[in-house]
Amino acid sequence: MDEIRGVRYAAVLEFFRAHVPDAADVAALEFELIGDGRSNITYRVSAGERSWVLRRPPLGHVLPTAHDMAREFRVIAALADTPVPVPRALALCEDTSVNDAPFYVMEYTPGVIVGGTGLPEGFADTPASRRAMSLTLVDTLVALHAINPEAVGLATFGRPDGYVERQVRRWSQQWERSSTGPLPEIDELIRRLRAALPESPAPAIVHGDYRLGNIALDPSDASRVVAVFDWEMATLGDPLADLGYTLIYWADPGEKVEALRGIESGPGMLTRAEIVTEYAKRSGRDVSAVDFYQVLALYKLAIISEGIYARFVAGQTLGDKFKGTVRHTGLLARQALAIADASADAKLRG
Repeated sequence: MDEIRGVRYAAVLEFFRAHVPDAADVAALEFELIGDGRSNITYRVSAGERSWVLRRPPLGHVLPTAHDMAREFRVIAALADTPVPVPRALALCEDTSVNDAPFYVMEYTPGVIVGGTGLPEGFADTPASRRAMSLTLVDTLVALHAINPEAVGLATFGRPDGYVERQVRRWSQQWERSSTGPLPEIDELIRRLRAALPESPAPAIVHGDYRLGNIALDPSDASRVVAVFDWEMATLGDPLADLGYTLIYWADPGEKVEALRGIESGPGMLTRAEIVTEYAKRSGRDVSAVDFYQVLALYKLAIISEGIYARFVAGQTLGDKFKGTVRHTGLLARQALAIADASADAKLRG
């Protein structure tokens, strides 16, 4: 078997045999890159008719506190019996001698994933089904934020006090570590976000990357979520940070879909304003500071994008999807500033 980049085949095969349920007798494994691969690397692992998923950090330099496999494994294990559907956590390997970095294995949960190219042909093809899909996105987020962290063993999963201020500070530090060149827009965003910090509601489990692209939907029922993926940035914190992040990946009807942001909307899909209204109605939370959380989300996404670009330049990305990667950081930062400039919050306007 040829070596697969990012996988030490012989050692990983031995780990599967020893630690993954229903894998003790496997003679060989096949690996296929899945997902967008822009952060943690995800492989579908197959042995005949059996399939699993392996997640590991990106190749090359990894920023401090990022890509923590043990945290991601812990949160999906904790959520297994909650109203939030997640893949079953199967095995965690923190011994870096096995595969050069920690990794974990979870069940393979197939479904329809709606990415940046829009809705797959034939899926959610009526206004009613598109509305149902939009609402299930909101309902699943509300369900996540309603879970008592202590009840699922996540009482010590994060430090919710001062969450928003730490987010601004943490991502400014990540910017210093991953920047490939100066960008005044990032400096301006840091200044405005620090000035406009809102008072957070009661803390909740925060996904950190909540969007349609990280949700698998039932192929025959767009209103049913099969699984929520990509929990690498999950913590305890301000639930409105998830709402803001969801919104910046959502395009209103007729709106141009910018790089790394939004899907093409169709008749029946909620607008961003309707998502905010439905979240507020279902959760009972005050969403008046939603502009701040959208700006925070785009600021964070801009810096994540810079890290992806830096890895691409260094030759540390996998898959054809990275061909022609360009630096989107400035575009995303300008989108954030446009929301800030139009906000009713004078501090956010700068």
